[in-house]
Amino acid sequence: MSHVGVPRGTVRKRRTLALLTTGVLTIPVLAGCSSGDEEAPRGVAQDIAPTARQAVADGSTVNWAIDALPATFNAFQADADSATTRVTEALLPTLFPMDKAGQPRLNPDYLESAKVIEREPKQVVLYKLNQQAVWSDGREIGAPDFVAQWRALRGKDSAFWTARNSGYERIEKIERGADDLQVRVTFSKPYGDWRSLFSPLYPKEITGSPETFNDGARTTLKNTAGPFVLRGVSKADGTVTLARNPRWWGDKAKLDTLVFRAVAPKDRTKALTDGTVDVADVDPSTADRITLARRDRGGNGQPLTHGPGADVSPAAALYSYAVAHGSDEKAAEAEQAARAKNRKAVLAYAAEQKALRDFAVRKSLEPAYTQLALNGESGPLADDRVRRAVARALDREELARTVLGPLGLPAKPLGSHLALAGQPGYADGSGALGEQNEKEARALLADAGWTRGGALQQPKDTKAGSEAEKKGGKEGEDGADADTGEEKKTTGGAEKEENAEKKDAEKTDKDEGKADKASRDEEDSAASRDEGLYIVGEDDKPAAHAPAATGTSAVPALAPARHAAFQSAALLRQAAAVLGEDGAVAAQDKQPGGAAGAYAPAGTPAPAPAAAKGQLGKDGKALTLRFVLPSGPGSQSLRTVGDKIAAMLEKIGIGTEITKVPDESYFKDHIASGVYDLALYSWPASAYPATDGRPIYAKPEPATDGSLLVEQNYTRVGTDHIDQLFDRAAGELDEKAARDLMKQADARIWAAAGSIPLYQRPQLVAVDKKLANVGAFGFAAPRYQDIGFKNRQAAGSSADRKK
Repeated sequence: MSHVGVPRGTVRKRRTLALLTTGVLTIPVLAGCSSGDEEAPRGVAQDIAPTARQAVADGSTVNWAIDALPATFNAFQADADSATTRVTEALLPTLFPMDKAGQPRLNPDYLESAKVIEREPKQVVLYKLNQQAVWSDGREIGAPDFVAQWRALRGKDSAFWTARNSGYERIEKIERGADDLQVRVTFSKPYGDWRSLFSPLYPKEITGSPETFNDGARTTLKNTAGPFVLRGVSKADGTVTLARNPRWWGDKAKLDTLVFRAVAPKDRTKALTDGTVDVADVDPSTADRITLARRDRGGNGQPLTHGPGADVSPAAALYSYAVAHGSDEKAAEAEQAARAKNRKAVLAYAAEQKALRDFAVRKSLEPAYTQLALNGESGPLADDRVRRAVARALDREELARTVLGPLGLPAKPLGSHLALAGQPGYADGSGALGEQNEKEARALLADAGWTRGGALQQPKDTKAGSEAEKKGGKEGEDGADADTGEEKKTTGGAEKEENAEKKDAEKTDKDEGKADKASRDEEDSAASRDEGLYIVGEDDKPAAHAPAATGTSAVPALAPARHAAFQSAALLRQAAAVLGEDGAVAAQDKQPGGAAGAYAPAGTPAPAPAAAKGQLGKDGKALTLRFVLPSGPGSQSLRTVGDKIAAMLEKIGIGTEITKVPDESYFKDHIASGVYDLALYSWPASAYPATDGRPIYAKPEPATDGSLLVEQNYTRVGTDHIDQLFDRAAGELDEKAARDLMKQADARIWAAAGSIPLYQRPQLVAVDKKLANVGAFGFAAPRYQDIGFKNRQAAGSSADRKK
């Protein structure tokens, strides 16, 4: 499926320090924060139709869908992505790939052994290479390749355009061992994640100079050492073609060729049905169609009960027939055309369903998790009490059920930031934050000063009618959004500004009613032209923009209604009638319709103000958070989860302004830039949390120019204690001790409430049912040499058979 929601280049890529200016957070008691046993719960098994090699036919071609052609074949550059990883796994050495349990395992194709042979005075690791391991040009893999890669990635030479140097900067020297097959690596300080290094391993011809490193491996790999070699790249066809490596010393690849084909997620169903691809990550809707196609196999020619026209009732069908054959020639012609179009769609759908019978859906849990990110840089979420209130309002079990339940996958919320269920280091640390509790969430918000009626109260240091108010009102009125293609939805009610001038307060009720009606008509007319904007719960009509919450930045925000100035006097009088001096809700507000005359002429019931409905506020501003979500077709599950989260927050008085933005700008223009309050995105699993987790959760510090140096800590939340735990774990050579330190760090991350893990992502893969050893791999890296068709009769891809 599409990887929207996963930061680009996160698979063993840049893990640099991120920075933040907030102080140390108030941490709940963390003792006994793990809610489970020390033994890690079992993960979901991979689903790849495992088959013994002798039962897999030799020969044939498999076409495998990827989202786009790799921007680079250099996995250590910033724009490397999942396609880069997919291709290089089949071409280059990975010394310690992850196994089914998410642990690094020695790869015997490249190593006979690798272990720490000295701890004092310095850590020394000795690699013993497989004596048959050679590059595709025939040269032995050896110490010169290790040395060249270390020098390129250690961070001392800025001429190398690298995305990360984690671990390599700790190496003091690399030497040849007792013979050419031994590599001796000495560290300047201990490094527990040493197995993460030199994977993938590039030949010295690429890493030996900045020129070849920066540009030589972007579009081609001339020298490789995997079961396949790179035959060619076609931008016109959108393909990367691999061929069997004649110099490969391990188990011979079953396939003659393996083609990675760029197919957009929205085009996957068509690509499967027309035989363009044999393997493709798919979304739940395509998976459902494959399941239905296999179910309908024995239908004996009966019409499908799904697809175009399947929901037409007998009465509607009879009516359509009557119109199509009626005396009204114009209506009959239009109906006949519609019926012909529908018949064509039904036939096309039936043909697609027939083709989909040749596929199976293999499913597991992807080694990645989806989180709710809370931007703590500014605005209401800069207060850790508000962040914790948001977290305590979430029913994470319901959110997990929403995504995983319909797929038949275990719907249990994730309890760790640093390990997934099934990995040895997994423990549920969510107890450091606390379970869902709306009452305690409201108490946290009250402690932070957010109360009912706070949106209608004057700021303590601002007088009515001040120049600041007038200026703010004018800016809000003129600051309407341009047409950016973004769609917004606001929950929790619209904010009302108290910035009327004195002469507005002197108008009569009759004048107010007339002005109100005229301005509302003007607003509705203007807003009806602005399609992406609407307010939930208020007449189901588009509305003008409302002001953003405190601390917002460049993201377009809802601006006040154009007639707000004319209504402000009425609003102030209504606030006095609805709210007592202590902010309590008046009796009339408890009645349907709220106070009369606020939004319409006197005598007309009107909706109660947002604050009276339950939305919280402070110093005249409503508590509304900007919630940014991707709008692409592959992100429907994220949008569904986002809507549920918005409803949960509304229950405790937090409004949300949902903005749906194009997938291509989601991270660059919003997440990475910090132009959001709430967002949903995913992080991949790691066997090396001390190395890969630190830059995601490290405490930010200001740069010399006063800006924030944020690499992967997009929440801008961190503490000194978390940093210290990561540093200690990275230098710990005892695996159990390192895992204990990571569990402590995870508890602190939960308590900081910048990132709330929700669920492990589902992995749905459509596979030609005759293919073996491929599908939903879970944690494990694919063994590309084992992939193939189950018997010789099936040899040849679906595309070949189609031709």
